[in-house]
Amino acid sequence: MNQRDRDLDEPNPPAEEVGLRLPIVLAGLPGSGKSKVGRALARRLGVPHVDTDDLIVESQGRSIAEIFAVDGEASFRRIEAGAVARALTMDAVVSLGGGAVTTPAVREILAGRCVVVLDVDHEELLRRTSHKTHRPLLQPDPDAALRRLRVERTPYYEEVAAVRVHSDSGPASDVVEEVVTMVRHWQDNEEPAEQVLPGPETVDVGGIRPYPVIIGHGLDVSTVVDGVRSDASKVLLIHPASVGSTGAVLRLALEQRGLEVHTYIHPDGEAGKTLEVAASGWDIAGAARLGRADTVIGLGGGATTDLAGFVAATWLRGIDVVQVPSTLLGMVDAAVGGKTGINTAAGKNLVGAFHTPVRVVEELGLLATLAPADLRAGLGEVIKCGLIADQRILDLVEADPQACVDPTSPQLRELVVRSVAIKARVVGEDLTESGLREILNYGHTMAHAIERCENFAWRHGDAVAVGCVFAAELAHDLGLLTADEVDRHRRDFSAVGLPTSYSGAPVKNLVDAMLSDKKVRGGHLRFVLLDGLRNPVVREVDPEALRAPAERIGIDVH
Repeated sequence: MNQRDRDLDEPNPPAEEVGLRLPIVLAGLPGSGKSKVGRALARRLGVPHVDTDDLIVESQGRSIAEIFAVDGEASFRRIEAGAVARALTMDAVVSLGGGAVTTPAVREILAGRCVVVLDVDHEELLRRTSHKTHRPLLQPDPDAALRRLRVERTPYYEEVAAVRVHSDSGPASDVVEEVVTMVRHWQDNEEPAEQVLPGPETVDVGGIRPYPVIIGHGLDVSTVVDGVRSDASKVLLIHPASVGSTGAVLRLALEQRGLEVHTYIHPDGEAGKTLEVAASGWDIAGAARLGRADTVIGLGGGATTDLAGFVAATWLRGIDVVQVPSTLLGMVDAAVGGKTGINTAAGKNLVGAFHTPVRVVEELGLLATLAPADLRAGLGEVIKCGLIADQRILDLVEADPQACVDPTSPQLRELVVRSVAIKARVVGEDLTESGLREILNYGHTMAHAIERCENFAWRHGDAVAVGCVFAAELAHDLGLLTADEVDRHRRDFSAVGLPTSYSGAPVKNLVDAMLSDKKVRGGHLRFVLLDGLRNPVVREVDPEALRAPAERIGIDVH
């Protein structure tokens, strides 16, 4: 059990009983005790502790030192700013990295927040850090580095500080009590920071089992908890390790509602969508005696929501599932619509069920720590929605593509809402893909073939981008799209950094993979194509007709 889990398992009076509002943010120089004091303060308040360095490591899959060495400090600071934005959405004690305040965007979002700066004398800082090797900015001379960082960063700490607390070699518990006293005094005399972000938006999905999709920044954790039935007694929380901090916050909120929470941390990505992983979920549900009134919660990307939905659909022939997507792809596609499934050697998502969630909660702050490539990949499904149904999506992408890859921008928020609205309209009319829902598969026949031939190493959104360009080339050969409309496909996907060509497998291998696709009928390949933009149609296509468009996007046809 790691330290955060131990922190959460120790009963304490909740922060509201102590009279403090969350989050409380700790800042200070390296070695000032932000993490140690943060953990102790979290135990004192009975709330989670979140370290932004941990969020970065979880989301990037690399150590802080490795990110510095490979990508450089500027890249690290951009990732760190996203981690801070995500942490501030949590009801928790938050420990910042020592240099976080050097980033203007971080200082901006900390304005008016309850930021506690821990001040430690130089000699004590040096004692704490001189034999540590995990702080890249202090090497090779911690003494000189700490003196330099104090001069450089003190103005920034003064800018963001709501409270300053001196820390020395004494017990951390003494520092915690001083923090509690001073924070209470500051909060009693300070109005809460004004919320400038717009409120949440709800997209309603109709059909035989309607449900809401709630979208926004800074959503209260109760938005998720309220999706659990009042007569439930247990919850199975399924998530990958990459969102462990968010999972810990959610687990605590569920437990404070009196629910018994069982957590299943599954392998990330497509490795989590196997029969063996699903069977482990069933084993945990069985050991927990999960009943018909209980709930599965899926917190993570599209692979997680697929897995969690499938476990819920098959346990006791179907129990409630609440989906909390943490990636752009999950928000605009996988979590909405009730498709659940796992992969097999025969193909992607061939084993699954239609099982609608009772609620989808899309906290846009979770997008802030995604790797840029993962955020861009989600735009593959977004642009697809624009091509099949919404001109405004294409206009937003073409007007300011950089804003579309900024997780804090109003443009990305609008893209999410519009994409979800398109999917909600379609699946509300056709849950089981017997007709209209097929249009959502635009670009997917080639995309799924690429994913399978690449053993699922390609990101789904990247494959969809290539698949849409291929479908446009095919439609042009069939007289359905103009050359300018094909070029528009390439321009829009390329504008946000998505691929528009592929050369990894020959056309024969791709066609073999396509013939295993769910959309094949009677052995005939069927493609969703566009007969003009925003006018999707389904056509049977002879495999020979694929060779020319395949060659134009870089595929070996020999």
